[in-house]
Amino acid sequence: MKKFAFLAVLLLLQSGILHAQRRMENLGRGVVAVRTNNTVFISWRLLGLDPSGIGFNVYRSENGATATKLNTSVLTAGTNFTDTTANLTQENVYYVKPVIGGTEQTASGTYTLIANADSKPCYTVPILPGSSIHFVWVGDLDGDGEYDYVLDRIGDVSGHSKIEAYKRDGTFLWDIDYGPNSANQNNISPGSATIDVGNWDGVTVYDLDGDGKAEVITKIANGVRFGDNTTWTNSSDTKQWIAILDGETGALKSYKTIPNDYTTAGSFACSLGIGYLNGTTPSIVGKFKNRNADGSFNLMVCAFNYNGNNTNLQWKWLRGNTDAPDGHQIRIIDVDGNGTDEVCDIGYCLNGDGTVRYLLGPEGVVHGDRTQIGKLDPNRAGMQGYAVQQNNPSGLLEYYYDANTGELLWEHYGSVGDIGRGTAADVDPTHSGFEVWSFFGIYNGPTNTQLTSDPNRPYPNFKIWWDGDLLGENLHDEKIEKWNYTTSSVSRLVTCWHYNDAGGSDRNAPLFYGDINGDWREEVILRNADNSQLVIFTTNVPSTTRLYTLAHNPAYRNCMTIKGYMQSHHTDYFLGAGMSTPEQPDIYYADGGASFTANSNARTAAPQRPDNSFNIYPNPINGKEITLSLLTDNNGDAHFTLTNMQGQVIFSKTLGSLEKGYNTVNIDLSGLNIAAGTYIGNVNQNGNNHTKLVVKK
Repeated sequence: MKKFAFLAVLLLLQSGILHAQRRMENLGRGVVAVRTNNTVFISWRLLGLDPSGIGFNVYRSENGATATKLNTSVLTAGTNFTDTTANLTQENVYYVKPVIGGTEQTASGTYTLIANADSKPCYTVPILPGSSIHFVWVGDLDGDGEYDYVLDRIGDVSGHSKIEAYKRDGTFLWDIDYGPNSANQNNISPGSATIDVGNWDGVTVYDLDGDGKAEVITKIANGVRFGDNTTWTNSSDTKQWIAILDGETGALKSYKTIPNDYTTAGSFACSLGIGYLNGTTPSIVGKFKNRNADGSFNLMVCAFNYNGNNTNLQWKWLRGNTDAPDGHQIRIIDVDGNGTDEVCDIGYCLNGDGTVRYLLGPEGVVHGDRTQIGKLDPNRAGMQGYAVQQNNPSGLLEYYYDANTGELLWEHYGSVGDIGRGTAADVDPTHSGFEVWSFFGIYNGPTNTQLTSDPNRPYPNFKIWWDGDLLGENLHDEKIEKWNYTTSSVSRLVTCWHYNDAGGSDRNAPLFYGDINGDWREEVILRNADNSQLVIFTTNVPSTTRLYTLAHNPAYRNCMTIKGYMQSHHTDYFLGAGMSTPEQPDIYYADGGASFTANSNARTAAPQRPDNSFNIYPNPINGKEITLSLLTDNNGDAHFTLTNMQGQVIFSKTLGSLEKGYNTVNIDLSGLNIAAGTYIGNVNQNGNNHTKLVVKK
């Protein structure tokens, strides 16, 4: 096994994948179903590397009976379906089968809609009753291809900060008590182990080492008790570390001391996020601050990486006397399109190596609460930003800028004040690009055209993609609303507290929101009144729009790992009215997977495990040589074919006899002219087929 793991790494290095693509999560189909009156709405993921011609069949099993295909022809538009024939008094289990080149593939995992389910756009996950929940993080803790949950507990009788981990069905995994050094929950200068006060989260969740299972990353200090009941002890109550925890057990896997710059002013408050600073593998980005006696703040930004064994400090940046104002959330995004991420804040941007890219302080920008960065203008190169200001003495209220260069494209001035909120979404298809707004009316971002004035606007909190069109909706105070650009009015789509007494946290924010299952529309995670359920809102609106899951978009997935003062998530392509079909993301799946197996007759949500018995390297193929690695159950002759998406065999080779166990075979393709596209690689041995999708760019 160790020999094969080394070989796999060697092959990846030789193929150049680690210099060209991001390693991202190997997700399943994320099937979800909710009742809407007398029908059932089912949706599922289109994955980032799915071939363009892929279709789907939808299956339903009633009370454990043989499953029935529901659609009469293969579904090739939006990845959702409305079941009008279900007996809703019975338990109904749904799953999908991808169809490639006219052939059905392995079934997805299942989703069970209970008998007599309520008609509502949400479902619940049971959790242990407890104190208030501020945040939820998502990650695949157990390696089944679907997202699980990590949540905090703030304000219990001990006064300690805590986090708890649950599988997606509500199975409790572990908890962590941050100990006596987390009892100080001051929003500005919290205790050395405190998490989730003010904008200082101190936790994030992501698969750092590519083994298909997410780690939990957190700030720790003396007295933290981990999920395996071991306790971190140190003679200092102010010294701090970044800790990497096992997502399934909560046990400590690795740690690294947080640099001690500025610590004469006390321990650091901390916000964390994930970015691909080298373009290929994830790094932990930490923003650390503490407060001087005169009320000023020190700021340090650090990047760490974890390789499965050790955690290393990649770089640190100290603000010092630099005119680099910060806000309440970092943005980690590739602003220049070169494949590597930058680290941005409201008044500065750092390159992936920690050097300064640009500063906005010299341009008159000061501290503010909200910054949006994404592809806001489909007609301008690169990324764009929009931000608001807090008590800028110049009267600057809000500004729109080029996120690559820092050039301010327009500014709005008025009376000095704390603007507090500002968001960006495409809400008016009659103007190209995103609109932006705070409390002074809606403006088209690219043209600075005012479309409506205050108070005729949605509350400027969160953009969300919810209904069937490409325009953004508005999420605020447990309400999802729609801006009607023809009448300059707001209409209510969902009142979340009508379902399971659902509520959020402070700042009228959800515990989490993002695309975590179903199609490309976004979910909202709230909690019920006694904190014994996560209430997860998912769209029940049909859509013909077909987009790969937003969780496979690099910019968007980074956003899902960042808290601070929560803000809207954005993609690195324009997602709005009149958009072009986005290009396939430049990624490969962690743990080598490209297909999933599952027990389609399972009565509950079944695991969707990566099929790692067969891999092809490099992928995308380079047209010169490929290497097959195959785990076989017995000895036998094998044959390899490469087929295009029309079912035509373009390459065939007899591999000879393969022995039981791991086999590697090199195949020369130098004489084969392979056009760009998606292909199916297949090895047949003793009548057993092993299949992988491969890409030629």
